[in-house]
Amino acid sequence: MQTMNMYELEVIAARHPSILQRSVWQRFKIGFIAGGILLYFVFAWWFFSIGKVVSNANWSIAGSYLADWVSYEVRPDILIAADGAMEITYPRFDPLGPNANPVWLNATRETVTRTAAVPAAPSAGATTPAARSSSFSFMAPAATTAKADESAQAAIAPQARQEEIVTQALVEMGRGRTVEIMPDRVVLARDGETVMLDLDGTRNTVDATAALPDWAEQRKPGAKVVASFGLSGWVEVQADKVKIRKRFFGWENFFFDTNSAFFDKSFAEVAGLAFAGERLDPARSNLSLAWNDILYNPSWQHLDVWTKLLQTIVMAFIGTLFAMIVAFPLSFLAARNIFRNRLANQIIKRFFDFQRSVDMLIWALFFTRAFGPGPLAGMSAIFFTDTGTLGKLYAEALENIDDKQREGVKSVGAAPLAVQRFGVLAQVLPLFASQALYFWESNTRSATIIGAVGAGGIGLKLWEAMRTNSDWENVAYMVVLILIVVFVFDGISNALRSRLMGTRH
Repeated sequence: MQTMNMYELEVIAARHPSILQRSVWQRFKIGFIAGGILLYFVFAWWFFSIGKVVSNANWSIAGSYLADWVSYEVRPDILIAADGAMEITYPRFDPLGPNANPVWLNATRETVTRTAAVPAAPSAGATTPAARSSSFSFMAPAATTAKADESAQAAIAPQARQEEIVTQALVEMGRGRTVEIMPDRVVLARDGETVMLDLDGTRNTVDATAALPDWAEQRKPGAKVVASFGLSGWVEVQADKVKIRKRFFGWENFFFDTNSAFFDKSFAEVAGLAFAGERLDPARSNLSLAWNDILYNPSWQHLDVWTKLLQTIVMAFIGTLFAMIVAFPLSFLAARNIFRNRLANQIIKRFFDFQRSVDMLIWALFFTRAFGPGPLAGMSAIFFTDTGTLGKLYAEALENIDDKQREGVKSVGAAPLAVQRFGVLAQVLPLFASQALYFWESNTRSATIIGAVGAGGIGLKLWEAMRTNSDWENVAYMVVLILIVVFVFDGISNALRSRLMGTRH
């Protein structure tokens, strides 16, 4: 082969300059692509106001929400009366149960004499204020009114009695973090910093003796002070009340609630009672009682959650199964190389487009309105959406089969049904089953989302727990269950699809 010298190349380049010169796009395409991507991100940053969203985001609240997923709070309130007497109260459904006395809350108590208004028993003929307002007498009204006033004064006459009160309380929020509460002062300590707050019940104000650190906040002078102790919790100081919110890692009362006979017992104690202890309920064994208390735990509602999760699984399975059964024959009518009728092909394909063009969530809202809330609406939404999607995928798979196999079966004189069975179905059946398995796995996740709009299942229960904005540990519990189910079904689906497609992973 003869090669050209430099002179000949220069001659050709002079005659045809466009051949050897690269275009602007060829020379700068990398810069154009990089600049286009950069411009797109700048536009997205401006259009969605990402900078404003990031700057205005309250990351401390986000951290608190995340902490609520894996922890719980004990919420004692320390009430301060006008005479300086203090009282510690707990919510009705406190995690510590009745008669809470935690080691991290040390209270100094004294027995004092207090004066309080005690209603007196009404004497014969005495008229209460309520009776005076509802009755009328024509006989000596002035005398009747005077007697009633005397009775009312006697009823609210103050009396002295002995009471046990709290005079001082010390709350340990963590290592080096304490809250000391006195009738007229609260002292907050965190990691070597101390905040002293004076309480004035007469003016209903809280006054800091010095500038507050960044972990304590007071919106305006005299208002309440909220102090954060990180993962240990937070405290709200008012003039007549101190709210303690102490956080603990874990899910409180996950197995037994405060009303259970097994509450606050170790695993060994529960096992001993369940298998060898005396019956706590004469009507049933201790093992049955323990299992019943777990299932019907009012805080966690295990039985209801598991039932709703099973509804979600069944909803995804039935919806996908029916979609596969209906899409299978329709896909043969939509495939141009199988059913040679262009009008019928187009009608079936447009029907598939109609079904899949509307999102499953929208179909769930439609069927919820039609059938009412419940799993039937969810199954219908999955069935309707997946019929269109699977039908389109099946039809495309049929249109891409190898016609040689079909022609070979036809050449031996096989009947049309046999041609479809051995020449077509043998090629696409593993793919059909693989796609159906993938959709079944995917619909297990989708069923959770559509359940939140009233289609039943665990999605609705998850949404109800999120709406309370306080039961985030219940939300985490249901999310963990959903993840476990998705992981298990993903493994099953991958294994079955690998077998059907003749591969091993």
